[in-house]
Amino acid sequence: MIVLLLFALLFLLIILGMPIALSIGIPALGLILAPGVFPPSVPTPALGQTIVQLLFAGVDSFDLLAVPLFMLAGAIMESGGISRRIIDFSDSLVGWLPGGLACASIVASMFFAGISGSAAADTAAIGAVAIPAMIRQGYPPAFAAAVVAAGGAIGIIIPPSIPMVIFGFLTNVSIAKLFAGGLLVGVLFGFVLMLVTTFLSQYHGYGSRRPFSATLALQSFRQAFWALWAPLIVLGGILSGLVTVTEAAALAVFYALLVSMVINRELAWRDLPELIIRSQITAAAILFIIAMAKVFTWFVAMQQTSQLLGVAMSGLGLPPWGLLLLVMVGLLIVGCVMETTAALILLVPVLIVLTPQMGIDPIQFGVVVVINLALGMLTPPVGICLFVSCGISGVPLGKVARAALPLVAVTLMVLLFATYWPPLTLWLPTILYP
Repeated sequence: MIVLLLFALLFLLIILGMPIALSIGIPALGLILAPGVFPPSVPTPALGQTIVQLLFAGVDSFDLLAVPLFMLAGAIMESGGISRRIIDFSDSLVGWLPGGLACASIVASMFFAGISGSAAADTAAIGAVAIPAMIRQGYPPAFAAAVVAAGGAIGIIIPPSIPMVIFGFLTNVSIAKLFAGGLLVGVLFGFVLMLVTTFLSQYHGYGSRRPFSATLALQSFRQAFWALWAPLIVLGGILSGLVTVTEAAALAVFYALLVSMVINRELAWRDLPELIIRSQITAAAILFIIAMAKVFTWFVAMQQTSQLLGVAMSGLGLPPWGLLLLVMVGLLIVGCVMETTAALILLVPVLIVLTPQMGIDPIQFGVVVVINLALGMLTPPVGICLFVSCGISGVPLGKVARAALPLVAVTLMVLLFATYWPPLTLWLPTILYP
């Protein structure tokens, strides 16, 4: 009953509009300190000391340093001309397709996903350039915003991925293996989005096409050469084992500064304070959620919720595939109403213990959890990628959400494929880390 009250208070505070960190923390802190919840032999000062220790332990991790670093790298690349050059190069490759510029924004999102690790940063960086350009070419503003939002969601599937860093931190699963598991899925994700975008553009006559030009492709490649090295350096360093995830994040910041300030010369020293403050406010919000959620999940664990959930799931009598489907549907629903970081921290410690019953490898489970939450970024009321696209395009949320429905539908098929065909997520980790 206490756990049910905890979750009821959590969702009530979310509905009332309280910030997610406080919505998580206030019910947990209140119930921990409430009389009668813990035995009288546990004094209140001891519980207060435990709370302080939990808050510190929640963010006391070398791996979590990657979060503010990747956020800073994304902000620098957005302001330093890197995203524009990546879009131009992508357009030179796929601009001959129906809906060529829309497809180019998806390809550019895949490149940028290999740098920032953040769906919101990916959407903002690509959308600021691509959405106005698509509207000028005759794409409906709602469709342009939906395509960029869908491409931005790839930002947490293709490594490096901040949610995968958090999943690995919570479960002690290898973050490098999670990154390897998400790579092929992210590429497939982008490919099916391009197929649907091409079909819709051809059917409705969106945008314009131009013949493929090797000269233009070579010219745009030269301009984007140094920008294209960024994902190769970051991903190559992580997957080869030469650097840790946090070291790769620091390398991404250094390389972004080098390209933006020395090569592109579109970023000055005077611009850095504003970029640092803006990116670190976002990172601090994520880390504050993690700290508060550590208290929340400790309280849930003290109530033996995982054991009770395991018994309840066993009592349903579902086969492994049915239990897995039930969990995936639940995650899709949660992803629609809860911020990604909060959903990960609240649910993963409880659900990870069910992986033997679901018959799924923890690495595969981590990837499909992130895909579920990526789809949540494309659905209201808490779809962060939709909100960013709406802010850039000026189109109401409802119109963009309706335009995104075909894109969400096809990505659901990718989710099912990744969930029930393990080689898609496990083949590359097996090859790289035998």
